Amino acid sequence: MTTNLNAFNKFFIDYQQRFVHFACTYVRDEAVAEDLVIDSMMYYWENKDRLPADTNIPAYVLTAIKHKCIDHLRHQQIRQDASDEIARIYAWELSGRIVTLEDFEPYEIFTAEIQEIVDKTLASLPEQTRRIFVMSRYENKSHKEIASLLDITPKGVEFHISKSTKALRLALQDYLPVSLLFFYLN
Repeated sequence: MTTNLNAFNKFFIDYQQRFVHFACTYVRDEAVAEDLVIDSMMYYWENKDRLPADTNIPAYVLTAIKHKCIDHLRHQQIRQDASDEIARIYAWELSGRIVTLEDFEPYEIFTAEIQEIVDKTLASLPEQTRRIFVMSRYENKSHKEIASLLDITPKGVEFHISKSTKALRLALQDYLPVSLLFFYLN
């Protein structure tokens, strides 16, 4: 047993650096290469009794190192492929977010929401009030024209417009600054 251990130690000392250099040529990492060489030498030591007496031990260990290097490189390739796929998916998703954000127009959303609120608010007003507001704001008729068409006084027109704008200000208070509401509704 001691003879075998001494022979193994001598073999290890004689070949370790050559084997590490060989493995490092492929795995490009000295620490990994040293681990692969030690694993291969241990593999030889554990299986030495099963080998034929005429086995070329350096060639046997070098073959084990070769296979361990191949396994290591294949594992790296799988990791790199997975990493590349993750990067590809991330780039695709990021590109989608950029395009979506570039196409996003907040004023269109708020304009549609505001218009919906205006329409609902106007629909909730009494018919005459709504009609006077529409004639004033959408048809650009003067108070005098509206009064004449509806056979009411200009003060009556002002009352209905004031009632409409008050209801709209209240409904839109969370969407527009008060100064803009005043401009938009008066």
